[in-house]
Amino acid sequence: MRFGFMLLITALLLGCSTPEDRARHVEAEVENMITVFGPGCERLGYVKDTDPWRECILRLSARDDYGIGTAAKDCTAHSGFYTCTAY
Repeated sequence: MRFGFMLLITALLLGCSTPEDRARHVEAEVENMITVFGPGCERLGYVKDTDPWRECILRLSARDDYGIGTAAKDCTAHSGFYTCTAY
């Protein structure tokens, strides 16, 4: 119930934002991905500011978002939701 309420509030707040606000939010997310995953892609041999380097950043970010490559996960179900802890 609480998750659904938070999701509704988030959707309402995002609906109130202007296109410029959303663009700034996306730009901030991209800058964060470059900061976090850019050095790793360079260590993997990709040349900075090239299309393959950018693709590497997107792949690593997607892997992180989906939890791919984590050592192990402990998931429990309660009230129809899953709670997972990676270790």
